[in-house]
Amino acid sequence: MAGAVASAALLVPLLSAAPSAVADGPEAGSLQGQFARAAARHGVPESVLLGVAYLQSRWDTHGGAPSVTGGYGPMHLTDAVTALAGSGAPHHSDGGEDARGDGSRPVRTVAHAASTEPAALSPTALPGRLRTLERASALSGIPAEELRGSTAANIEGGAVLLAAAQREAGLPASADPADWYGAVARYSGADDSATAATYANDVFDVIRAGESRTTDSGQEVSLPAVPGVAPATEQLDALGLRRPAAGPVECPRSVACEWIPAPYEEFGDGDYGNHDKADRPASQSIDYIVVHDTEATWDVTLKLVQDPTYVSWQYSLRSSDGHVAQHLPLKDVGWHAGNWFVNAKSVGLEHEGFLTSPDSWYTEAMYRTSARLVRYLAQRYGIPLDRQHILGHDTVPGTVTSTIRGMHTDPGPYWDWAHYFRLLGRPLTPSAGPNAGVVTIRPDYSSHQPVYTGCVKAGEVCAPHGSGAVRLHSAPSADAPLVKDIGLRPGGQDSTTGVNDTGARASTGQSFAVAERRGEWTAIWYLGQKAWFHNPGKEPTAVSARGLVLTPREGLAEVPVYGRAYPEASAYPAGVPVQAVSPLPYKLLAGQRYVVGDRMPGEYYFAPVFDSGGHRVVRGQEEYYQIQFGHRVAFVKASDVRVSQG
Repeated sequence: MAGAVASAALLVPLLSAAPSAVADGPEAGSLQGQFARAAARHGVPESVLLGVAYLQSRWDTHGGAPSVTGGYGPMHLTDAVTALAGSGAPHHSDGGEDARGDGSRPVRTVAHAASTEPAALSPTALPGRLRTLERASALSGIPAEELRGSTAANIEGGAVLLAAAQREAGLPASADPADWYGAVARYSGADDSATAATYANDVFDVIRAGESRTTDSGQEVSLPAVPGVAPATEQLDALGLRRPAAGPVECPRSVACEWIPAPYEEFGDGDYGNHDKADRPASQSIDYIVVHDTEATWDVTLKLVQDPTYVSWQYSLRSSDGHVAQHLPLKDVGWHAGNWFVNAKSVGLEHEGFLTSPDSWYTEAMYRTSARLVRYLAQRYGIPLDRQHILGHDTVPGTVTSTIRGMHTDPGPYWDWAHYFRLLGRPLTPSAGPNAGVVTIRPDYSSHQPVYTGCVKAGEVCAPHGSGAVRLHSAPSADAPLVKDIGLRPGGQDSTTGVNDTGARASTGQSFAVAERRGEWTAIWYLGQKAWFHNPGKEPTAVSARGLVLTPREGLAEVPVYGRAYPEASAYPAGVPVQAVSPLPYKLLAGQRYVVGDRMPGEYYFAPVFDSGGHRVVRGQEEYYQIQFGHRVAFVKASDVRVSQG
């Protein structure tokens, strides 16, 4: 319930990673029929029922496990009390991270949202959008257990809710999908008119365009396009929903967005929070968008971003319906990435979710809203839509060696980057021939299910789930040790299969220079070493790509790698302390090649005090290249390298 932080905060804990004990999965070929039969029984147009289910779940069943907001099955019937009861969500990094990633102030470490102590859940305290399964059960007579575990019952329950919404609006059970706009808007569970309209508009976009896919249960489901449908949008007015909080929101019209500001307060003793005033892009460019997950529920997330002693980001996105809250003007700098260089040049998006619960799935509604918001930001600031600029929090580097181990690992290996980039209008397709010198990681998300550990308990195997990340070995064999990350493990230990261990992981959309090929295995240059991943021709996990690559210039055996682009000492004006240039523990060695992102000058935003009148942007003449060095990006001096076509 956007903006309702003053009400009882619902500190909802981590979802169970285990499927429901009663999940039965549909029989082969029956899912399409279940939609058709439920639609016919309750007088709901089949296209409407399929469109709503697609926006919630893309027709997937997720093995009976609930979403991040406690939604079950293709219709995402929510039962937050049952689904979300349990222990608190674990932190998704090793901790100890400097909230700003800048040494000009004393380090402020903060607990992440997940450390908040959960409160007992009460059905009466939950908003209606988190209790739709209860209502479906009451209306249909189908036991809650069946609605959670049986796809046929779940689809039936969704049809019952849509039919009830149509009746309550005083409208007939028309066969024309255009007459169901108000019922679809009501199904979203949104309490504001803008979010309900955005949700309904997305459903009707799906109906007009049509969809067809193989679900996670291996079933083919199709929604034939109805291109001429023109929904009765005036039905929204009869729902009596509130208007979102007014404010200086910066969102596209296609996104439901409200203003819930983060505070800018001074505490005394030079401490303040939870962001910095700035004048972007006039003073410095915005080059990155950083994708996070919240490790908390919506209500907790809003409570924390309004805490002046916590940290901040520009936008939060709600999973159930894609609702957006903006917290900072885009001209200001949030404290979200743990790297001050990236913070100063980025916009942070927090998505309601938990990375360590594989089946705490995100809704299609949130993916779509997020993609529209990112497209808007990218167009506004000229940000390229690629993985060098659309970063996961888990790809932001530590600024110096001591911060590497504390960097966060969200949104993790279960975020569907391939689907996200399709929604961004930049699908990850081959751009070069089969023997190209560059590859872009691109496994099939659903069928690619590497083993991860530590989702619930340390060392315990996570539930099988699709993943967009490939595992990297020290030799072309699944039995070979994983490659090492000396920043994470200075003692030289091997990386692990831990869900939060990024030391031997390459993620969908990331591009790397090819070092060698042997049969079904491909080696890439990664953290100063060859890293091998399984890439069979029949089920490839990467696509060939074009791109610029760099290597140490002639005469240099190695060049240092940095976590930020530093201005040279002579660029600092009087009164601004010079940052000590501190390379990371890695080396880029002669003969190795890495894919180039941007070329940029060293830059530093000096903002150590509350009074923004003394804030300064220091910009040097020394230039750097951003590269894809390991799972995280890094920077090298342009004067140390030469660039060529990969």
